[in-house]
Amino acid sequence: MSDRRVRKEKYVAKLKDAIKEYKNALIVGVDNVGSNQMQKVRLALRGKAVVVMGKNTLVRKVLRDLIEGEQMTKLEALLPSVVGNMGFVFTNASLPEVRTTILTHKVPAKAKSGTVAPADVFLPPGPTGLDPGQTNFFQALNISTKIVKGAIEIVNEVHLIKAGDRVTLSHVAMLDKMNIRPFFYGFKVSDVYEDGVVYSADILDMDQNTLLSKFLGGVRRLAAISLAIGYPTAASISHSINFGYKKLLAIALATDIEFEQAKKFKEYLANPSAFAAPAAAAPAAAAAAPAAAAKKKSSSSSAGGDGFSLFD
Repeated sequence: MSDRRVRKEKYVAKLKDAIKEYKNALIVGVDNVGSNQMQKVRLALRGKAVVVMGKNTLVRKVLRDLIEGEQMTKLEALLPSVVGNMGFVFTNASLPEVRTTILTHKVPAKAKSGTVAPADVFLPPGPTGLDPGQTNFFQALNISTKIVKGAIEIVNEVHLIKAGDRVTLSHVAMLDKMNIRPFFYGFKVSDVYEDGVVYSADILDMDQNTLLSKFLGGVRRLAAISLAIGYPTAASISHSINFGYKKLLAIALATDIEFEQAKKFKEYLANPSAFAAPAAAAPAAAAAAPAAAAKKKSSSSSAGGDGFSLFD
């Protein structure tokens, strides 16, 4: 058996073992990630997670074999994610914690012509350290400069490259002259596979309050739709009961029909003054309390003064 065949079979066995052992996985992109950087990530994740990289065709074959041969149908959700320069970080530990460990291992890198900028690049205002003979580079990029103490100085902050734009040779030359390494490369966590479900890694940034507010927002929308079409659901049933009670109460107040929940309202409409007296007594009692306390304090002060005088 050739060495290539042996390596291939070892990889297949490793990937299958990882899929069976771990329920969750982070789907990562590894563009511009070097072998040394990847090794550091593997060491940082030791005991928490396993990094598995490989050719997409082989990864798809392993997934399909497990789906068809061992009836692991949950893995079908992973197939659309096997695109581009990607890999898996399998783990049973906390997904946010593993992702944080991965994202901390980034290295600065120079801009390369023809690549897509992963982030915005700004040139700060101030001295550049370049001599006046190199003003042509700045003029070609429409950057306002001035000469101060024999050196070029940028007048205002310049948005040199926008995220998502192609880096040109002029951009590379300018950044090299100013010794700026604008980009940071590392593992990029795009999606999360969790027990048969694939979702965006951005969901890991949501805290409990955010998730609760989004859930309640969905409940409110569901309740509104249910009420609008007249179809009762668990989200709308309480509102339906409340609306029904209001209608029954309105009918009872307009007619001689009576039921327990409408009795107090009818008594109020029949004799409003009986309810007004207790309502007025409460503020009066509240106002009388501070006055009584002040009177008691004043009387105690005068009582203490009878036994002592400054002029005795």
